[in-house]
Amino acid sequence: MSESQFVMHEGDFLAIQKVIDPLLKNARARGVFVVDRVGQLIRQTGEMSNLDTTSLASLTAGCVAATGGLAQLLGEEEFPTHVHQGERDSLHMTLVGGRGILVVVFDQRSSLGLVRLRARKASTQLATIFEAIKKKCEAEGPGNGKTFADISDDEIDNLFSD
Repeated sequence: MSESQFVMHEGDFLAIQKVIDPLLKNARARGVFVVDRVGQLIRQTGEMSNLDTTSLASLTAGCVAATGGLAQLLGEEEFPTHVHQGERDSLHMTLVGGRGILVVVFDQRSSLGLVRLRARKASTQLATIFEAIKKKCEAEGPGNGKTFADISDDEIDNLFSD
C-alpha cells in the first residue's frame, strides 16, 4: 500500500457520510466508523457517545496491521474482513480500497450476516470514493493546494476578522 499524501476536502467527507448513514440504519448497527490505516478517524455515525473514538481508530489500525502480519505468515496478502464477537457488542471490520477501514459496531438487534451484507455494499462505495480522492490528489500534485507559506497576510487577516 502506498502512503502517498492524501488530502480530503469537505465534499469528500460528505460523500463518505452519505454511505455510512444508511449503513448504520440498514445494518441496525450501533455505530459505523471509517478509519484510515494509520489510525486516524475519518468519519463516524451512530449513538456511541461513551466510546473513545481516538482509541477505537488507533486500535483498529493496530489490529489490521497485526492481522496483516498473520496473513503473510500464512502466505496470504491480507485478511480483508475481521470479526470480533463479544457478549454484548461485536465488531465487523472491512478493509476499504487499500486506504481505509470500515468498522461496524453492532449488538443483538442485528446479525453478523446482515452486517456483512450491508458492509460489503458500503465498502465498495467507499472504495470508489477513496479512489476518486486519490486521483484528485495525484492531479493536484505535491502539496495539494496552498501551504501556509502561500497564504498572504490579507488572507490571514480575513480569517480572523469579524
